[in-house]
Amino acid sequence: MPNDLRLTLGQHSAAGRKPNNQDFHGALIPGQPALGLKGAAIVIADGIGSSAVSHVASETAVKSFLTDYYDTPDTWSVKSAAQRVIAAANSWLHAETRRSRHEPDRGYVTTFSALILKGRTAHLFHVGDGRICRVAGRSLEQLTEDHRLVLSAEESYLGRALGAGGRVEIDHASVRTEPGDVFVLTTDGVHEHVDPETIAGLIARHAADLGTAAREIVRHAYDAGSTDNLTAQIVRIEAAPEDGPADLAGRVADLAPAPLLDPPTDFDGYRVLRTLHASHRSHVYLALDSETGATVALKVPSTEARDDPAQLRRLVMEEWIARRIDSPHVLKAQPQARRRSHLYTAMEYVEGRTLAQWMRDNPAPDLETVRSLVEQIARGLQAFHRREMVHQDLRPQNVLIDAAGTVRIIDFGATRVAGVAEFAPEEPVLGTQQYSAPEYLAGHSGTSAADVFSLGIIAYQMLTGQLPYGAAAARALTEARARRLRYVPLSAVRPGLPVWIDGALRKAVHPNPALRYEALSAFTYDLRHPNPSLAGMRRAALLERNPVLFWKLVSLGLGLALLALLVSRAV
Repeated sequence: MPNDLRLTLGQHSAAGRKPNNQDFHGALIPGQPALGLKGAAIVIADGIGSSAVSHVASETAVKSFLTDYYDTPDTWSVKSAAQRVIAAANSWLHAETRRSRHEPDRGYVTTFSALILKGRTAHLFHVGDGRICRVAGRSLEQLTEDHRLVLSAEESYLGRALGAGGRVEIDHASVRTEPGDVFVLTTDGVHEHVDPETIAGLIARHAADLGTAAREIVRHAYDAGSTDNLTAQIVRIEAAPEDGPADLAGRVADLAPAPLLDPPTDFDGYRVLRTLHASHRSHVYLALDSETGATVALKVPSTEARDDPAQLRRLVMEEWIARRIDSPHVLKAQPQARRRSHLYTAMEYVEGRTLAQWMRDNPAPDLETVRSLVEQIARGLQAFHRREMVHQDLRPQNVLIDAAGTVRIIDFGATRVAGVAEFAPEEPVLGTQQYSAPEYLAGHSGTSAADVFSLGIIAYQMLTGQLPYGAAAARALTEARARRLRYVPLSAVRPGLPVWIDGALRKAVHPNPALRYEALSAFTYDLRHPNPSLAGMRRAALLERNPVLFWKLVSLGLGLALLALLVSRAV
């Protein structure tokens, strides 16, 4: 698949000058869906030299991880799944060591380092003095810390290892990756005898065959006098998909929030020109990409949001959502070709005005213009719904109209993505109350019917300048209150519009989601075609077909009501 993670792997291990190889290594690049859900795993371990069974420890640690990690529930994060599996392996190794405590040369102890590549994130799990590095130009960037205590030039020992105790502290880190990144895993017999520049040079020289590069790195360590076992693994990222929702938490933790900017200024490869918008949640700036010259909108978290992980996750989710939706009526994310230094979003910049401003400029628009705008917004919402997303914050301020009259939906901070349960599913919806469906206010989760409600409110407001339930909708905090909402007919606010338009709007904004339109296409269709099944349509049809009969029936009804009133008073 073109969007799959694609890797090139090279690895080699040798006993070196020792009689037995106590190192063990392995890698697993599964097929889909496991590759997308769990990622690819590259693992290396080095059993302690003083134990006759350390090769069992290193092999057990690697094999159990590659087996058990992929058996963990898909709903677990990479960090949670990997740490639990490593902890289980440590418990088993330590139990075996305790059973052999009367045999001092039978300790089931080993170093352990694992690299999991998932989406655009590398997750590192590390115990001991193995190393995970990333090629950085002509050298290596060391990503793990050596857990070795040095007492003197001749004496040192492991400060941390699997199997050494009942509990183990596991280092974990996550780093952002890009296609072309190269990671190197080595045991101490290699990196203590081959300098980083030589390793990077050998990888560059044998870029077409990473297996040969690994063998050459091992040979150089041997020729340099290493007396230990020798293992090297090299993995190059050839292609990587965009992050999935489950990877975003790692990115939030990995990058510091971008600071507030003071235009004009330079920031992370952009020339920031001016402030476009500022709120308690974020600040948006107009900027130029220094490499491409593209005009972009940069959004950074506000001062209040910097320490709120939930708001930072929502900020990152906005760009992920924009990359997932391909619609001319949804704002797009700016292509990102370089590594970021901070947490922010970069979106396309569209010159235009919000629908809120458009309504102020056009207080009495014609019906056809309103229908055209509603249809464009509906097509944008349909792009969300096809991806099992609900916008949840549709309002005039989040709809942009460019100079050509093209509508784009913006601001995806409140968007609900189906299946992303780990991102605080119980968080309150951030939508504006006047446009939020009553079920939100009552504490229920939103569905596509909630977006239909919001679009219906906007359509009514464009035609009338008012809201169909007035201020009462914002107070419908319970289902009982929602049932008491009273819809204000179009005829009471803007006479002259077809009654069937009122019927379509009334259904779109019904307080009960089960009685709204199931599909946005049905709503937009009914805005152009009279639907006889809608409320008020039978009365309207009779009025149009036989106005004399209609008013006779109305008069008869009023007469019967008056007669009933007189009778009740006489009694």
